[in-house]
Amino acid sequence: MAVPARTCGASRPDPARTALRWPSRGSRLGPGARRPAAGPPRPLALLLPPLLLLPLLAAPGASAYSFPQQHTMQHWARRLEQEIDGVMRIFGGVQQLREIYKDNRNLFEVQENEPQKLVEKVAGDIESLLDRKVQALKRLADAAETFQKAHRWQDNIKEEDIVYYDAKADAELDDPESEDVERGSKASTLRLDFVEDSNFKNKVNYSYTAVQIPTDIYKGSTVILNELNWTEALENVFMENRRQDPTLLWQVFGSATGVTRYYPATPWRAPKKIDLYDVRRRPWYIQGASSPKDMVIIVDVSGSVSGLTLKLMKTSVCEMLDTLSDDDYVNVASFNEKAQPVSCFTHLVQANVRNKKVFKEAVQGMVAKGTTGYKAGFEYAFDQLQNPNITRANCNKMIMMFTDGGEDRVQDVFEKYNWPNRTVRVFTFSVGQHNYDVTPLQWMACTNKGYYFEIPSIGAIRINTQEYLDVLGRPMVLAGKEAKQVQWTNVYEDALGLGMVVTGTLPVFNLTQDGPGEKKNQLILGVMGIDVALNDIKRLTPNYTLGANGYIFAIDLNGYVLLHPNLKPQVSQTTNFREPVTLDFLDAELEDENKEEIRRSMIDGNKGHKQIRTLVKSLDERYIDEVTRNYTWVPIRSTNYSLGLVLPPYSTFYLQANLSDQILQVKLPISKLKDFEFLLPSSFESEGHVFIAPREYCKDLNASDNNTEFLKNFIELMEKVTPDSKQCNNFLLHNLILDTGITQQLVERVWRDQDLNTYSLLAVFATTDGGITRVFPNKAAEDWTENPEPFNASFYRRSLDNHGYVFKPPQQDALLRPLELENDTVGILVSTAVELSLGGRTLRPAVVGVKLDLEAWAEKFKVLASNRTHQDQPQKCGPNSHCEMDCEVNNEDLLCVLIDDGGFLVLSNQNHQWDQVGRFFSEVDANLMLALYNNSFYTRKESYDYQAACAPLPPGNLGAAPRGIFVPTIADFLNLAWWTSAAAWSLFQQLLYGLIYHSWFQADPAEAEGNPEVRESSCVMKQTQYYFGSVNASYNAIIDCGNCSRLFHAQRLINTNLLFVVAEKPLCSQCEAGRLLQKETHCPADGPEQCELVQRPRYRRGPHICFDYNATEDTSDCGRGASFPPSLGVLVSLQLLLLLGLPPRPQPQVHAHPSRRL
Repeated sequence: MAVPARTCGASRPDPARTALRWPSRGSRLGPGARRPAAGPPRPLALLLPPLLLLPLLAAPGASAYSFPQQHTMQHWARRLEQEIDGVMRIFGGVQQLREIYKDNRNLFEVQENEPQKLVEKVAGDIESLLDRKVQALKRLADAAETFQKAHRWQDNIKEEDIVYYDAKADAELDDPESEDVERGSKASTLRLDFVEDSNFKNKVNYSYTAVQIPTDIYKGSTVILNELNWTEALENVFMENRRQDPTLLWQVFGSATGVTRYYPATPWRAPKKIDLYDVRRRPWYIQGASSPKDMVIIVDVSGSVSGLTLKLMKTSVCEMLDTLSDDDYVNVASFNEKAQPVSCFTHLVQANVRNKKVFKEAVQGMVAKGTTGYKAGFEYAFDQLQNPNITRANCNKMIMMFTDGGEDRVQDVFEKYNWPNRTVRVFTFSVGQHNYDVTPLQWMACTNKGYYFEIPSIGAIRINTQEYLDVLGRPMVLAGKEAKQVQWTNVYEDALGLGMVVTGTLPVFNLTQDGPGEKKNQLILGVMGIDVALNDIKRLTPNYTLGANGYIFAIDLNGYVLLHPNLKPQVSQTTNFREPVTLDFLDAELEDENKEEIRRSMIDGNKGHKQIRTLVKSLDERYIDEVTRNYTWVPIRSTNYSLGLVLPPYSTFYLQANLSDQILQVKLPISKLKDFEFLLPSSFESEGHVFIAPREYCKDLNASDNNTEFLKNFIELMEKVTPDSKQCNNFLLHNLILDTGITQQLVERVWRDQDLNTYSLLAVFATTDGGITRVFPNKAAEDWTENPEPFNASFYRRSLDNHGYVFKPPQQDALLRPLELENDTVGILVSTAVELSLGGRTLRPAVVGVKLDLEAWAEKFKVLASNRTHQDQPQKCGPNSHCEMDCEVNNEDLLCVLIDDGGFLVLSNQNHQWDQVGRFFSEVDANLMLALYNNSFYTRKESYDYQAACAPLPPGNLGAAPRGIFVPTIADFLNLAWWTSAAAWSLFQQLLYGLIYHSWFQADPAEAEGNPEVRESSCVMKQTQYYFGSVNASYNAIIDCGNCSRLFHAQRLINTNLLFVVAEKPLCSQCEAGRLLQKETHCPADGPEQCELVQRPRYRRGPHICFDYNATEDTSDCGRGASFPPSLGVLVSLQLLLLLGLPPRPQPQVHAHPSRRL
């Protein structure tokens, strides 16, 4: 679903609104018609008399006929209305079904949904569920700190000393190119047996934990082996947690070293390409490891930055952006003599997915030129951080500078902006291989509470762009228990296949001392996390008592939905699980001022209730309805979430079956209950075909997408289950049995004795809240394509929201072939809700309707919109008489159509248009549809779907070289100086890493992590729907186009969603106006222009506590490095290694620290 559109790219005038004009000189004006004075065109509705416009106009090619007068067309409209109403009264059976419900009043009770009580109960249940996870988290975090404090660091630890289950071992053994297979792993890796567990949607082993180590981290390093050693003790705590709460899902410890230990053990879901998963880049780890951030990234683009170095910087910035979450704010600028933002963002913006995508694309356009000017870069960054007029995190403030080196320390800038308080941390990154003195870069970082990093090659990027989190974690560690607060994440896709989850996180601190009597350790050990599947939270919400259009939703402090029926991300883990699912409440629904107010109140943690008129999009996303909804909301205590309930007024009450008067006291199978026989296929020939909603009636019921098979499974189970069985949902089961009997009585009283062919009907049907869809006769079920779950059927939900008869033509795509009109199988659905009033309580428990035979009703439509009765012959007009055209005799000159409220063709008097029924009318007659829109018969609603998945655009012609790799010229190879340069050294390192990490420079990390055959990524689709405007009266107008002008008449049909339109057929094609589009389109700019949206940020709140300062923080550890002057001997040796295919194992730079590295 989506938000009201602002713009998609640059805004421009709407050509659709300018097409109608007064008739030109060649137009056929009627007697007495006057031209307006010269001036700008005005809407025809204000200028033309509504009832007397053009009463007698000659028709093209038929001098004896005139365009029908308004009262004639109104007469036709009344005949159409009466015919539709008559058929629905006879066959729909609305009144008869009301009587059936009243006759069976003893079989059900009317229950009430009390919004405030209901939402408070659900909020309390969710709070209890999450609180159990919080207790497990705290036990884990406390245990981890205790175990690590008691652990004795071992400098001489060896791989064979450690026994653990390597989650990627099976995949590596299956891969002959795996490095561990080639090297022969020394670690004692366990081989485990696994059992399938439906809760985890995976095979698991409850006796062990599993370990995942990122590909770019050496498993045999001393730091990693010590980490594996002390975290092994967590295994027992994981198991004890599960014993206390069997509903626990993944329990995970993400270490700051990159090691992930999770329980229960399961093999890693290894992708077909390089596995780039690193726990430190997961949304839940980032949120738990530090407080929110205000970050400015400045990139040196002076001329000294060589081609490869600049590419390293671009990749580094993109990797840095991936360490930010939606609680953070960021901006990126490049600098040489001057500083300027790389994108259209002129200030800090929220680090959400769409804004980061803008940055990443903009960074690729950076070009190196000019001279280095650190002062310009830092002044720009400090100005950004000190801007008081923008929304920001107001917590950790930092500047990240990427450069190839320089001499200037810009001390005067720091003295002016940052000293003595040093509220802004400065992190410096020396990128590429060079001979520059790095002392100034170290000094900048060390004197501003930051850290200095070196990125000599592509392999160092991921590690060094995330290590800054350790520095930010220092104030949290020093704050101790005050910082030990559980946070709950946004929704995201679980890497191990659980689907959508939220994670509770708790930081784990290093409690060791640096030495006897010395300062407290400042290092964060990692983050503990426990997953909660969204499905487990959904199970706490009422499903079927709220009706088809009622629902529960929940949002977080960012306004992102945690629960919502429209939360349906299309990008799965197989494509790119790195992207969090961040759907704003105002994007999940159609935005308006009332919803903005509700959203703000929920974010602020308030309670509230509000009834509003709002727009809703149909389930098939073709229609818009204006409806009344009641919103009720409360906060979920002890969390960052708020819960809301949306209820239509007609869903205040619902039916609950009470079958106690039947055989509930008798311990017989449910199949012996009265009315159950009408679910059996043997009854379908006489009673009509029954589809049952695929609901979870009983725990042992086998689900199936095939409704016939599901019904068979259901019947077989009912032969064994008694009515009071504990394994079944009695509410669902009994309501299903009740509605089976109710709809069978409708067959008996109404349908069975009627001849459907007499009225050109293909089928009649009834659908109920209880989950029954009965289609009569049985053979009509062969062509029934509606969803068997009424709550997921668009016609059902729309019928409840609309009074009168709702027409639904078969859905067609303009790109697909037309309908096949064979054997009278194409039908038009007409449905209406059954409203009951029982003891002053109103509810709508069912929808009934008919399916019209398209061809037969198209012929009937011609007759009803003609100047004859059913008994008369078609009117004939002699050469000396004057007659009005009608839709039957004059179908060569007169176009007559019925269009529904979404602008889709329902019926036409043009035989060649019958196969276009169901298409958007602009695809049938663009000129006429534009006129209807311009005259306010239709209103347009544009919105954006932020959950779509799109195939990648075809790559540009970049030549044969891999993307992003610096390719030296022939002149470079012939130049001895080039071979001794830093460029050659960097290239060798690039190639060295490339032998192992095949596609480090791939632009899209999803390709490395996902299935290469399914490379869809998230994108934004623009949606356009049309719905009836403000015009209700009969209306005549002219489509002015000189000699190609056309007359038309339009009128709404009472008690339906139809518009009756009569128009002259176009004389020529010279008046082709702009075509209205309804089909969903890809928005190349990723939706509404981000540069405009960030100027109007939506209301949000960040975490209420910030840890960015502690007076006892020791900032002396601020990074170190040394320039490496390349020598010809070393380079030649490396080249020989490359040629021999014996690359040395790359290892990350490690500090031999008794706790872990930095």
